[in-house]
Amino acid sequence: MRIKLDKFVLAIIILIIVAYFFPEWGLDTSPVPLDLIGTIGISLIFFFYGLKLSPQKLKAGLSNYKLHILVQASTFLLFPLLILLFRPLIQNEEQEILWLAFFFLAVLPSTVSSSVVMVSIAKGNIPAAIFNASISGIIGIAITPLWMGHFVNEIRSDFDFSTIYSKLLLQILLPVIVGVLLQKYWGDFMRKHNSKLTLFDKSIIQTANHWICR
Repeated sequence: MRIKLDKFVLAIIILIIVAYFFPEWGLDTSPVPLDLIGTIGISLIFFFYGLKLSPQKLKAGLSNYKLHILVQASTFLLFPLLILLFRPLIQNEEQEILWLAFFFLAVLPSTVSSSVVMVSIAKGNIPAAIFNASISGIIGIAITPLWMGHFVNEIRSDFDFSTIYSKLLLQILLPVIVGVLLQKYWGDFMRKHNSKLTLFDKSIIQTANHWICR
């Protein structure tokens, strides 16, 4: 039985390797503004998703409260508890640091752009994905420090939360709302070219991955 490697996964691996050898490409002084490209691209992704969403589908997706509870419970309870199971196995300081790194990843909220793109590729519930990924970022502002506070002595409390809120509003929610409002005009066009949108999604995520891995 042949195992077929997904091209998207392969591209991510290649980009990680490229970012490792050429980290300067992701710096603010780089001639290629990956951060700006990623920011604009993510906003366009959510604008296009808004164009594909009818108000009826959006309402149905947001009203599925059982799904939302399950997703948030998995993000902020299930994953951290799974990592906590391995804490008794820690035997030295190096293992403690490694475990803490994994635990930090487990208590982080979902990455909005990646989550929604993956759901879209899987042909899942996009309205629910947008809602849960967005609300996850807001909940994480409170929950993540609470989790980490049990294991890290000093947690900074002077972080500017307004930056996160403004980014969620301007980069994600606003493009979706504008897209939904224009859906009756351009919705059919976007659904007709859905394959191109998927390619655009993947390209933007690859760009964001390169910037993160710099």
